[in-house]
Amino acid sequence: MKPRLICCAAMAMLAFAAVSRSQGTDDTIKVDTRLVSVPVIVSDHDGRYVPNLQQSDFKVLQDGNEQQIAFFGAAEEPVTVAILIDTSQSTHAVLGDIKDSAKSFVKLLQPKDRAMVVTFDYDVHILSPLTSDQDQLKDAIKHAQIPDRLVGTMLRDAVYQTVSKSFQGINGRKAIIVLTDGKDAGSYIRTPDLLYRLEESDTMVYTVMFKTVERMPNRGFGRGGVLGGGGFPGGRGGRFPGGGGGRFPGGGRPGGNFPGGRDRRDPQQRQEREKEQNAEAADLLKDLSDTTAGRFFSSKDGKLKKTFAEILEELRFQYRLGFYPPDDEHAGVHQIRVKVDRENIVVRARSSYRSQAK
Repeated sequence: MKPRLICCAAMAMLAFAAVSRSQGTDDTIKVDTRLVSVPVIVSDHDGRYVPNLQQSDFKVLQDGNEQQIAFFGAAEEPVTVAILIDTSQSTHAVLGDIKDSAKSFVKLLQPKDRAMVVTFDYDVHILSPLTSDQDQLKDAIKHAQIPDRLVGTMLRDAVYQTVSKSFQGINGRKAIIVLTDGKDAGSYIRTPDLLYRLEESDTMVYTVMFKTVERMPNRGFGRGGVLGGGGFPGGRGGRFPGGGGGRFPGGGRPGGNFPGGRDRRDPQQRQEREKEQNAEAADLLKDLSDTTAGRFFSSKDGKLKKTFAEILEELRFQYRLGFYPPDDEHAGVHQIRVKVDRENIVVRARSSYRSQAK
């Protein structure tokens, strides 16, 4: 007999807790929260969603050992999305394109979908909490702007806060859309710590990279961090202590990285540095997407509206599997592999998850 689909409501409850009764006389209820949730995208080689798969078509392996699939869902569900917009100084030339892209994405949302708008520069700002009101979302995007003075790009912090705070306790299909040049500057969260957190989450991260040219503002970096460093000429750090260093280069020197605010490198050096920065930025964005089975895109490829439509389709129609890891598993990272008993298909699922010590 074919395994039945779990309805959306049941999936939301069961996917995070299996209830068992103890043998004691007080009939105590114990909650098992060890279930590992695995979103799975199945498509053909042209990128089209493959429908009508059943639980029996899937196999889930943890560290090479097949696991029993405890929960399976394939029904269309609303999605919860965070749109992260880079409003740092480096995006001056492309912010209009970024905002237009964000608005295009919002227009594709369905009435039951929810989204929020977050900007990041020297800090992380929530311009709109989760809502289904498209007018509210578009208005928030309209008001995304680059700060006049303070400099920084808290990209990693923005993703971390979204997963850990904004999406905390939210079940179902969740995704983060990051519209950025990928050049983090000043985040407190390190890349390994962010990837660690994403391994614990079932949120998918989609990144869209906008290539930018390095700008050299006629001032030091803004926030200065809690370690001091200032952000203005002479070491004045605004709401943070002045002094040298801090989290941003340029500390208290006028002109940021270069005295007088001028980049004294020759054009070839500057071009090589920009190439290095863009490569590092792309690597970070690809790491975020690959860790969560999301996807990385470049804005230069064009057709972003088509890209966003594909993202929403695969989120809305993704398969969701759940399994309970063995009782004797060790704390740490475990490898996941999802197999589908069909030919000529492409399967995307996160490749690992992180378990905590019991």
